Amino acid sequence: MLDMLLSQIVNGLVLGFLYVLIATGLSIIFGMLGIVNFAHGAFFAIGAYLALTLAAHFGWAAIVLAPILTGLIGVVCEIAFVRRLYGKEPLLGLILTFALALFAEAVLRLVYSGEAQPFAAPAFLNGFIEYGPILITRYRIAVLIVTVTALVAFWAFIEFTPFGRIIRAGSRDPEMVGLLGVNLPVVLSAVFGVGCMLAGLAGMLAGPLWTVQPAMGSGAIMPAFVIVTIGGLGSFAGAVAAGLMVGVITAVTIQFYPSWSGSAMYILMAAVLLLRPRGLFGERWERFE
Repeated sequence: MLDMLLSQIVNGLVLGFLYVLIATGLSIIFGMLGIVNFAHGAFFAIGAYLALTLAAHFGWAAIVLAPILTGLIGVVCEIAFVRRLYGKEPLLGLILTFALALFAEAVLRLVYSGEAQPFAAPAFLNGFIEYGPILITRYRIAVLIVTVTALVAFWAFIEFTPFGRIIRAGSRDPEMVGLLGVNLPVVLSAVFGVGCMLAGLAGMLAGPLWTVQPAMGSGAIMPAFVIVTIGGLGSFAGAVAAGLMVGVITAVTIQFYPSWSGSAMYILMAAVLLLRPRGLFGERWERFE
């Protein structure tokens, strides 16, 4: 019993870090652009399909391009559609991004068909690693290493680079950033692209773990919203803590209480919000009040 619990906790950490990648991209888009991006799950699916295609035609080494291409697609979508909604009724952003999600799923079905696509992990990551009572696949260990590395790199980028300081300042007061001479449209496009790139990276890593199919984004977007809500708007530490909590509780309930697995994260969210309505690390954001 204990051995199985420890293994599920480790698997939950892998799942949790994948959720954190998705939620972090969603959070910076909302914080900087003020747009609730319902299409974020679609970019997760696009990342998985791009990785699948690149691996099939050019080998596994080429899949590193999948998140970059996903980010570029996000930039195009921001310039063509999302940019027109800044400063307007928030409901318009919800409708537009929901329509983008449906359109992206329809395109994926047209190009790849609606059937699930097999996406095997690279041969050198096949097999299991056993450490005491913990049994985990080599690929999950690799996913854990890549996600942690990506999140640390993203944190360093936000904290210590000039562009990161612009993002942090712009998430609080984008008008002020524009008045200081920063080319705000370029910054907003870049932020949307970075958010989509993180979703694409998560999709690329999740491909061999999940079923690669056009609707896979719907299985990622709701946990991302839950994590942002639990962790607190704009809090990177909150997203990490909430993502790991959601991942672990989901993995454990799937193993021991399958009938509760679909609702466990929502129960956790309700419990946190009853105690801290702004989330675990949430602060007061004047622009959204």
